[in-house]
Amino acid sequence: METNDRIAELFSTCKDANRAAFIGYVCACDPDFDTSLEVCRSLINNGVDILELGVPFSDPLADGMTNQLAAQRALESGCTGEDVFKLVGAIREFSNIPIVFYTYYNLIYSQGIDKYVSKAKEVGVDGMLTLDLPPEESTELVESCQKYGMKNIFIVAPTTPVSRIPIIVKQASGFVYYVSREGVTGVRNDLAGDLDQRVKEIRRHTDLPVVVGFGISTPEQVKGVAACSDGVVVGSVLVNCISENLGNRDSILENIGMKSRLLTTEVLEKV
Repeated sequence: METNDRIAELFSTCKDANRAAFIGYVCACDPDFDTSLEVCRSLINNGVDILELGVPFSDPLADGMTNQLAAQRALESGCTGEDVFKLVGAIREFSNIPIVFYTYYNLIYSQGIDKYVSKAKEVGVDGMLTLDLPPEESTELVESCQKYGMKNIFIVAPTTPVSRIPIIVKQASGFVYYVSREGVTGVRNDLAGDLDQRVKEIRRHTDLPVVVGFGISTPEQVKGVAACSDGVVVGSVLVNCISENLGNRDSILENIGMKSRLLTTEVLEKV
């Protein structure tokens, strides 16, 4: 398929439709390659706009228990970095959806930065969110991403000083990811009270879309985030559809499809 700027086109389409994008996260190869491929197909068929694929890692410091266990299941199934690339290639056989890797720097560095980015772009990855790489140390990765047309996504956290936001967004491309809560990923009961103000602060420093993730799990939360941002990231509640139905692929696909449909309806029109 054509490797144009799928991320920019997606956000442009959503803006024209006056809605936020829905970004769905799952860990690649959880609980195994074949099931994971069908999970991705189900997400795509049920309203997900951008697919965020976690690259399994043995020490996922930014992840809560739900996503840690997902990575563990993938690794125990025998998943390798090459399998993750193969998964993207298989998705590209039936979908042009933007795909973003949610990953850690060691996984990239250990393979050779230029080689890794080149391979990811070749198979159809559109962007990389490298969780543990600060912008001050990202020059080599940013240059490789620019070389191959890969979007380089950075995180702004609730604890990020306002003075650091320009430094972060200067290195970013594709979109900026705002973490709605301090701590690791996982389902939360409510949204931060200053979410709207924090998104507006980021927008003062960049024209890139601003998406919000971490802890978003209910239709009400999705609707609230969609009203003040360009995209909503949902992960743990989707991963739970896998963990709660292990051993029954049909139930995994049925439940994750239902959950996706339920949540994506909340981004169809902004308030």
